[in-house]
Amino acid sequence: MKKSRSALVAIAAVAALALAGCSSQNAAPQSDSDAKGDASSFTDVSLIVPADPGGGWDQTGRAMSKVLTDGDIVGSAPVTNVGGAGGTVGLAQLGNQKDPATLMVMGLVMVGAIETNASNVRLEDTTPIARLTDEPLVVVVPEASKYKTLEDLVEDIVDKGQEVTVTGGSAGGADHILAGLLLEEAGVDGAEIPSKLNYTPNSGGGEAVSLLVGNKVTAGISGVGEFLQYIEDGSMRALAVSSAEPVDALPEVPTITDAGYDVVLTNWRGVVAPGGISDAERDELERIVTEMHEDKAWTSELETKGWADAFLVGSEFDAFLDESIDDVTGTLKNIGLI
Repeated sequence: MKKSRSALVAIAAVAALALAGCSSQNAAPQSDSDAKGDASSFTDVSLIVPADPGGGWDQTGRAMSKVLTDGDIVGSAPVTNVGGAGGTVGLAQLGNQKDPATLMVMGLVMVGAIETNASNVRLEDTTPIARLTDEPLVVVVPEASKYKTLEDLVEDIVDKGQEVTVTGGSAGGADHILAGLLLEEAGVDGAEIPSKLNYTPNSGGGEAVSLLVGNKVTAGISGVGEFLQYIEDGSMRALAVSSAEPVDALPEVPTITDAGYDVVLTNWRGVVAPGGISDAERDELERIVTEMHEDKAWTSELETKGWADAFLVGSEFDAFLDESIDDVTGTLKNIGLI
């Protein structure tokens, strides 16, 4: 698969539940119209962020909660963080969730983490609700780093292997995939990438920031929104972005393609609900998320965070998710990560 792997995965971001008291409050009692198949009415929803605070999934969940409640779309939308294993810990809890008025933030990262962690619960076991955003990744180094260009960094990884440390999100996620694709494009055989790449995964963006700002690692990869403030305040130096075109928030930073590597990869994020909910319950969750998407406050959140609007619901999101799962699994095999 030649790497405009945007075809790959962006096509080509992350929690457990507020379990106590959710079921009785969120799902309205079934009326006669409900029994006839009309949509249920959820006055509240619970949001699962299957990652520690500070990363893209957390930012997404908290932005959703704010827009949903400030816009009176629902009465409350509490966020619960449960990090670990690329979101698969939170995914396992979603698998046990009985309250249909529950949304879990997920995305490309989780698609890969399910494979690398051999998760028993898969996205196929959930109910897809919507794709929300798409975001380029950025490769950064600490401000004091000797590396001035992406080529400098990649060539040193090729030459020195494990001596060069790279941090990012969970194993098998978008950040990890991008690092592997860069080495493959630099001529490293896919089977050799795992032994050549010294990659430190994190369960939330805050951990990666601490490692980078503290000069504990050589380089980092994450969504532009997660590192932007540290790039702007000079704590980090951006070497390249993973989109096809330069991003508005970092207009002077070259794309990876411009830096000499034919790789394009963006990180999408969306939400899913528990598996086995009724059609009426799925319709109601899609209505809630669609109303959020149409709120001007959500548009403002997209602009502030530097996220692209990638909204999809219904059968279109179902088809996209199936394609993403197939593409990511194939790519992880090609670059030796599974």
